[in-house]
Amino acid sequence: MLDELENIPRLLQTLCNQTFKNFSLYVCVNQPDDWAFCAEGDWRRSAFDNNQQSLRLLEDYKDLDIRRIDRSSPSLGWKGKHSGVGWARKVLFEQIICDSDDTELIVSLDADTILSENYLKEVLKAFNANPSVYAISSPYYHHLSGSDNLDRLLLRYECYMRHYLINLLKINNPYAFTALGSAMAFPLWAYKRVGGITPLQAGEDFYLMQKFAKTGRILLDGVPCVYPQGRISQRVPFGTGPALALSMQEMDKRYPLWDASTFVPVDATFALFPELFERDVETPMTSFLQQQLKTDDLWGPLRRNFKQQDLFVRACQQKVDGLRIQQFLKSQGYPSVNVGVDFSKDSINDLCDYREKLYREEMSLRAKQHLVGCG
Repeated sequence: MLDELENIPRLLQTLCNQTFKNFSLYVCVNQPDDWAFCAEGDWRRSAFDNNQQSLRLLEDYKDLDIRRIDRSSPSLGWKGKHSGVGWARKVLFEQIICDSDDTELIVSLDADTILSENYLKEVLKAFNANPSVYAISSPYYHHLSGSDNLDRLLLRYECYMRHYLINLLKINNPYAFTALGSAMAFPLWAYKRVGGITPLQAGEDFYLMQKFAKTGRILLDGVPCVYPQGRISQRVPFGTGPALALSMQEMDKRYPLWDASTFVPVDATFALFPELFERDVETPMTSFLQQQLKTDDLWGPLRRNFKQQDLFVRACQQKVDGLRIQQFLKSQGYPSVNVGVDFSKDSINDLCDYREKLYREEMSLRAKQHLVGCG
């Protein structure tokens, strides 16, 4: 939580409404330490004051088992490079590890998230039915703000994310997941096995989920949606918040509605991994990977280290990971498919209809693929 006072009552109510009751709520109220000493009227001081009120509200709330972690009060805030949402998640997860055994589950949320009443119950049920999975990537559906301009941008960004995932699911890629900090869950044993979270300023959720995908499997279906809020934010360098500060023209340039043809080279490269076990062959991603990884010998070290084909293929999948796929696609330009809707001009209802179409296609593909990962 950072400057989330207005969202706390709704969050607490959505958790009180859960049909599964046996859980504790860990909350990290945080901001850089120097914000506490800014002048009155400065937005950073306002965020600090907001956080102090949040701490008091959480302390007084008795209907849930709430474990507060104060990284907001003077001398307790973040200092130097140890700051941001990545560090907040790391501190939370490490405190849970201290308090719990390896069989416990962490359900990661943001303060602006709304959940269905059965969400926690269904997460537990899904892990019980799939005890070897490392994580769940829950489906999501942003709730709209009522602001025409903001909602257009939000729907445009969400459709970009859905296009990306749908295309990865269609080629059965092991990195076909959406990483949202408010839509992931995992057991403590899996978190420990992958070495925990890397506390980045942004993208920490993506890199954690990528660790899960490299080591084991991620479950894609069987749990209800989470409903995060879309809002403009400059707290992180990239992601939903900064994207919503763009113009629609900037959004179109940076976040394409990916055409399926753009993913054909990725699919073809992954299909060649078994053949690469025997000999070097040119793949559609070879020149990009050589430049990106600064080597002409992409596969030789893997052949020497992995003497069985299945282990070699898995090593290739781990090498050409979700980050490399994103970098490769961006290196090809930003080709967008004509989707038949204009996010600048069409009605919000029409844009919601298009989102719903993508959502249903995504959910169908999630159920079909069920699990993704290299493990």
